[in-house]
Amino acid sequence: MAACALRRGLLSGVSKYSRKHSHRILSVTDSNISFDVYKPRLQCRACGLLGGVQQKRFMSSRNRPEGKILEAVGVFEAVKQHGKYETGQLFLHSVFGYRGIVLFPWHARLYDRDITPPVSDSKPEPPGAHGSKEVKGKTHTYYQVLIDTRDCPHISQRSQTEAVTFLANHDDSRALYAIPGLDYVSHEDILPYNSAEQVPIQHELFERFLMYNPAKSPPFTPRDTLKAWQEKNHPWLELSDVHRETTENIRVTVIPFYMGVREAQNSHVYWWRYCIRLENLGSEVVQLRERHWRIFSLSGTLETVRGRGVVGREPVLSKEQPAFQYSSHVSLQAPSGHMWGTFRIERTDGSHFDVRIPPFSLESNKDDKAPPAGYTF
Repeated sequence: MAACALRRGLLSGVSKYSRKHSHRILSVTDSNISFDVYKPRLQCRACGLLGGVQQKRFMSSRNRPEGKILEAVGVFEAVKQHGKYETGQLFLHSVFGYRGIVLFPWHARLYDRDITPPVSDSKPEPPGAHGSKEVKGKTHTYYQVLIDTRDCPHISQRSQTEAVTFLANHDDSRALYAIPGLDYVSHEDILPYNSAEQVPIQHELFERFLMYNPAKSPPFTPRDTLKAWQEKNHPWLELSDVHRETTENIRVTVIPFYMGVREAQNSHVYWWRYCIRLENLGSEVVQLRERHWRIFSLSGTLETVRGRGVVGREPVLSKEQPAFQYSSHVSLQAPSGHMWGTFRIERTDGSHFDVRIPPFSLESNKDDKAPPAGYTF
């Protein structure tokens, strides 16, 4: 087969590639040394086969008058169908295109409302939620990862890079702080690769958490600081439940996280953050216009929230850029509750339809520990 020029548009979606072939990864850096992630189109134009036998790359360009210079920075590895990726695994995000590295795995329960379950091992609907279907949970692996900071400017319009937040450890009950470039990634979104570089990911925590060890595979092993940080912040990082539902080819995935409890005006306020990803599984271009939330508290209150867009945006979901991911927060004066709702989606002809947000529980940890000690080592 003739060699393929595997180029792609800036941050276009990565297709699933043939697991029979290996590909070199290319990166492209623009003239001011920021990193433009060019995801290779994974279809060979010469033969029409996905993947192709030639290797595929990420391209890096220098500020030279004659144009961009391509440099290979890694080689794709086989996707793992079974088992999990280890700490130190380099990867390309299959949806958002950024480079990252695995810190450690989480084993969550995935409640997928698109799958009809048997009666047993199902999760009941919260009071007042839409539909009456019970959903069976199955174990699914996610990973805590670091995002390469060179890629953050190019994904910020489609995925927040400061989405992992904590309650601050001082008197202000509403104060939050974030760790930039920390993310959660599902197993199927990992496209693993290897690199000969000793510091292949640029992030301020990379060398604090990991060390280069060429005798290991992958060659990046955890430092004691990573283990200590994981143990200390486990209650606030832990990912336990994932909820998913598809309406008219728009899939919504919700992951709630308990953040802790604070005292405010002689009462306890419980905090959660939730991460939401919208994915357009079809070919029609659509735009999110409105959100409609219902929030039920164990104290007996039911709150309705309506508004334009999400986090100040009205994202367009297309075949080229099919996904948008964001995080937000909710607080209750009760240790548990539920949330559910809809997104109003607009088609290009001006018509609308509602996409269901799967119901999810807001649960506080039964054995509440001290609030996180902060971003320290």
